[in-house]
Amino acid sequence: MSNEFLLNAESRSDTGKGASRRLRRLQERVPGILYGGEAEPQMISVELRELKKALENEAFYSHILTLKLDGASVQAVLRDMQRHPAKGHPLHVDLLRVDKTHKITMNVPLHFINEESSIGVKKQGGEIQHNFAEVEVSCLPQHLPEFIEVDMANAEMDTVIHLSDLKLPKGVELTQLALGEDHDQPVAAVHQPKVRASADDDADEAAGEEASGEE
Repeated sequence: MSNEFLLNAESRSDTGKGASRRLRRLQERVPGILYGGEAEPQMISVELRELKKALENEAFYSHILTLKLDGASVQAVLRDMQRHPAKGHPLHVDLLRVDKTHKITMNVPLHFINEESSIGVKKQGGEIQHNFAEVEVSCLPQHLPEFIEVDMANAEMDTVIHLSDLKLPKGVELTQLALGEDHDQPVAAVHQPKVRASADDDADEAAGEEASGEE
């Protein structure tokens, strides 16, 4: 993984909605919690500006973060985040401690490539439908991918790509596949454009209206 993310955090003792509001308004910091591992959960805060900048990078959501806290460096991942319903800025973050010996479960984005040059699209006039934007993986922290590529180059008309068709990095497993074959869901498919069917329906409807008018 090429990106490196560093967040400076501070411990906090005040809890409750009032304390969180003061923290956001007066200090422009975001309250959060750091949990997991052998240590006790710890109430923290991070700088709003620093966090917002990190959130602009997609890799931040599926990357091992370095948290500078009380003079120590802690490895963690973002597990959950609450945003303002209207403005969208972060209100609270949940961070999970990680270590190299224990697997973690994370959602990783899918990157669909070669869609325009896909056989089913370029030569057969089809269109691609996405069923998932991300997948849940299980792996050791050092094997966590920033994203998983889905190559559509050889996908022909009526091709369906399932979870089991994805090429995963070494040491990475899909949690859904671990539940059995019934959970091998379709990720993407190439099919006839829906626009054509819609146009045909409109033409049929127009013809029907004309016939009714003639009567």
